[in-house]
Amino acid sequence: MDQNITHIYFVPGLAANKEIFKNIQLSEEIFKIHFLEWLLPDEKESLQSYAKRMANRVEEENSVLIGVSFGGVVVQEMSLFLNLKKLIIISSVKTKNELPLRLVLARKTLAYKLVPTRLVLSASDLTKFAIGPKTKKRLEIYQEYLSVRDAHYLDWAIENMVCWDRKIAVDGIIHIHGDEDVVFPIEKIKNCIVVKGGTHIMILNKFTWFNKNLPKLILEENEGK
Repeated sequence: MDQNITHIYFVPGLAANKEIFKNIQLSEEIFKIHFLEWLLPDEKESLQSYAKRMANRVEEENSVLIGVSFGGVVVQEMSLFLNLKKLIIISSVKTKNELPLRLVLARKTLAYKLVPTRLVLSASDLTKFAIGPKTKKRLEIYQEYLSVRDAHYLDWAIENMVCWDRKIAVDGIIHIHGDEDVVFPIEKIKNCIVVKGGTHIMILNKFTWFNKNLPKLILEENEGK
């Protein structure tokens, strides 16, 4: 029976922990869920090197990899080292061309280097940075899930998010995005499954949609792939 189980590995968003997936409930007869917590990056470690270390923790062939926000960026890089059944990103971007103007400008001006990471380790400031400044009420919902406060990790993650250089989307990727995402506005996103009313934290408050639709997306055969 175990041979028929599909293994799913979830990677959370920037600074977040596995609890952001607490509302995701999939049939245990079909799926086995695993959560990959953030590793601390080595000094000046490249995103590719980090992704390879994360990929080494995926133990089964033909698994499903699902990443949220910055976790979506990381799983795309992880996929280069794995033989996957499906690659799914949520509230994320597929290439640098989907990044919002503010992050493009941050890269060009090196403004991201000016972020006082050690001063934004408080829950409120870190939440605001991770999910955007325009969702004040939703900040409170997300705060308890941001537990990775290591300054070195935050410096590394912010730089690699802003400076991500992928130009072509990974073949066969499935992208799920909310039409009210203020961190990665839908206007910049191409070829995605749109969740009406979905915000950047829809993995928490649109879990009914995910519990209904993820099994179908995972199990259906890729068309034209």
